[in-house]
Amino acid sequence: MATVVLVGTLDTKGVEYEYVKKCIQEAGCAVILVDAGILGEPPIRPDISAGDVIKLLNKDIADIRFSEEGSDTRSVAIETMSEGLKVCLKKLINEGKCDAVFGMGGSGGTNLISSAMRSLPLGVPKLLLSTMMSGDVKPYIHGKDITMMYSVTDIAGLNRFSRLILANAAHAIAGMALNYKKALDHSAGVKKPLIAMTMFGVTTPGVLHIRDLLEDKGFETIVFHATGAGGMAMESMIREKLIDGVIDYTTTEICDYELGGVFSAGEDRLTAAGEMGIPQVVVPGALECLNFNGIDHLPNEFKTPERKLIIHNSTVCAVKASKNELIRLGEVFTQKVNAAKGLTEIALPLDGLDKYEEGPWKDQETDQALFDSIMRHSNVPVNKIKGTINTPSFAKAVADIFLRLWNQEHNK
Repeated sequence: MATVVLVGTLDTKGVEYEYVKKCIQEAGCAVILVDAGILGEPPIRPDISAGDVIKLLNKDIADIRFSEEGSDTRSVAIETMSEGLKVCLKKLINEGKCDAVFGMGGSGGTNLISSAMRSLPLGVPKLLLSTMMSGDVKPYIHGKDITMMYSVTDIAGLNRFSRLILANAAHAIAGMALNYKKALDHSAGVKKPLIAMTMFGVTTPGVLHIRDLLEDKGFETIVFHATGAGGMAMESMIREKLIDGVIDYTTTEICDYELGGVFSAGEDRLTAAGEMGIPQVVVPGALECLNFNGIDHLPNEFKTPERKLIIHNSTVCAVKASKNELIRLGEVFTQKVNAAKGLTEIALPLDGLDKYEEGPWKDQETDQALFDSIMRHSNVPVNKIKGTINTPSFAKAVADIFLRLWNQEHNK
């Protein structure tokens, strides 16, 4: 029988968890109920108590109980309990007692539970019902495969609407748990070297061409959407040794991090492959592209006549980086690449960084400023290649560079 691990603050949400537990059991799953409450004793009996969780850290639950809201004690208690949950969930997985994990909460519970969920292996089903789902969820997801569902109402009691929402969530995680083994079977197959690539809508043709070329050569490819979470996910999977090589074709997330856009993947972007020493080809794809959540959310400093804007869709407005900004981005880009321990080369598309530069953003002067900055600061080979980033000949040249590095690495 598949087992769902329910994790939550039972001291404040015991009634709701008891209802979800019943729904999951009726759907055909066993349940292990884990208490992560930091306030006091729960109204229902858990299978694993909050005290049991904290003992895994060689601590006592009394040491993290708090009574003064607004003090540092609460945040410390949440962080400590989350660390205990990570150990607890890992133990349950290793013992074969976890086919899926479910949690629900407000801001505190979402923070606590999501942190523990992020420590779980890729593929283990994770569902988080949260009042925070309708806002920015990047702080909770961090590029991990966590499914979040909006609770609509606060998780504070049962009524005709909350019962429906909680039951839907319970049945969703039960379905994931019941079919987890089947999902693992579907993912199995002949193991091929796995090559990561990054893509944006405006670099898609080039990436897809490389994908076809690599798969014809016996590689498996995994493509990450460069919207912040995508870059985080790739960097994380590289560090987990799940990726064998990288063609970082779309590095726009560096622009968003440096200039304040919404698609930032954080300061660690473009570092994992270098640290792990795996072969990589890096392209400044869409590096000139700074992104915001639609024209209505564009900061005032970018609403100037000299700024070039493109409304990509109703939720994404792109701003072209200035010449001086591109010079700075070129330096940041190469500093990251220069730190690589493995075989690494840069490829420059001399006629355009993305589809935007095939049209309204075409500007050889600003591109050349970026390229000059990269070549001036780079300690790794730089390949200057005619064509835009989406030209088949450019994509093939990048694939050929990667294959050369791959063969060089594996024929040592």
